[in-house]
Amino acid sequence: MVRNVIGSVLALAGAAAAVCSPFRAWYDGRQGIDYRIQDLFGGITDAQTEIMSSIVLPYAFAALVTLLGVALRSRLLVALAGLVVLGFTVLWMVRQGQAAGYLAVGGGLPGLGEGVAAALGGGFLLLLAAVVMRGRAPRVVGFEEPEYDGGPVGPAGYPPEDPAGYPPEDPAGYPPGRPSGYPPEETGPYPWAPGPNDTQRLPTYPPPQYGAGPRQPRPDPYGAGPAQDPFRDEGRGP
Repeated sequence: MVRNVIGSVLALAGAAAAVCSPFRAWYDGRQGIDYRIQDLFGGITDAQTEIMSSIVLPYAFAALVTLLGVALRSRLLVALAGLVVLGFTVLWMVRQGQAAGYLAVGGGLPGLGEGVAAALGGGFLLLLAAVVMRGRAPRVVGFEEPEYDGGPVGPAGYPPEDPAGYPPEDPAGYPPGRPSGYPPEETGPYPWAPGPNDTQRLPTYPPPQYGAGPRQPRPDPYGAGPAQDPFRDEGRGP
C-alpha cells in the first residue's frame, strides 16, 4: 500500500514535469512548443507551428497513460509512459544535434535549455515510479461448496422433506434404490432370532433348585465313611 502511494506520487510528478517541459526553453531560447511533431522525423526547421501540432502531443499522451496507470495501479502503463517521454526527448536531441552540428550545455554557446532537463527528469521519474509501485495484489478466489441440486434446500442444509438428512425409506421396508423383487434386508444384531409370532419355540429348562432338601455329605475320596475320621490313624506307631 505504501509503495503504491509513493509510486503514484512519483508518477504524477514525472508526468507533470514532462507536460510542462515543452513550455520552457529547449535550445538557444527556443521553446519546445515551437518545434513541429514532424520535425522529429524529417529534421529540425525554423518553421513555426501551433500547440496542437507541436511536440506537446507525445508528452500529453504520456501524461494520460500515467493517469490511467496510477488509477489501475499498473506498473506496465507507468513504465510505458516513461519510455515515451524519454524516447521523444532523445529523438529530439538527435535531430537537433544533426541540425546544429553539436549539442552543448552552457559554456557561452547556444545549448540545451531547462525544458530538455525537465523532460528527461520526468521520464526518469516515471521509470522510478514503475519500479517503486507494487502493483495490484493477485485476487484470491475462495473455495465454494457445491450446492444441493436435488431440490429445494431447508434451513439446516437438508431437503425439506427429510430434515434429518437421510434419504426417504420405502414403506414396504425396502431400502432406497432397491428393486421391489428382493426381500428386505435383515436388521438387528441377530438376524436368526425368532420373532414374537413364530410357532416354533426354543426348548426351555427349569432352573436348578437350591435348598429343596437336607444337605447330603460329600463322599470321601479316600474311602472313609461319613462317621469316620480319615486322619484317625495318624500319630500311631506300627
